[in-house]
Amino acid sequence: MRKRMLLTAICLFLLTGCGENPIEAKFNKEINEFCENVSVIGDKIDAISVEAEENSIRYATSDLLSYLDELEVEFMKFSNIDFPEEYDYLEDMAKEAGQYMTEAASSYHKAYEDGYNQSMEEYAQENYSRACKRVQVILSLLRGEDIGESN
Repeated sequence: MRKRMLLTAICLFLLTGCGENPIEAKFNKEINEFCENVSVIGDKIDAISVEAEENSIRYATSDLLSYLDELEVEFMKFSNIDFPEEYDYLEDMAKEAGQYMTEAASSYHKAYEDGYNQSMEEYAQENYSRACKRVQVILSLLRGEDIGESN
């Protein structure tokens, strides 16, 4: 929840520039759309309710996998954004974020579709975390923050 609020705030910050050139305006619009879409998907994931009943767990799993597929699409769109020249150095990291999210979604499917596979779930979670971390670093750098060694 906190990450989504941060992403939304960052996107709004990026969109408030005055007198932007069309390339930067398009870039800011695409970043904002990504942040908003990821936030909406995150809210859907947070709203999944799991009861102890077998059917409820099955539906919750299906919903989760569907939302992860939506996240994958958004991350792939993000990875294909044409960054303005001053941020070209971030394009490779954006592509990595998309690749990690693709691997995460695929691995989550493998972890849950044919019974439960804990090691596959852990692998999926690691890829998910790597994808999100890259997006956080990109957004921090776009804001002009010093990410330092701790990030």
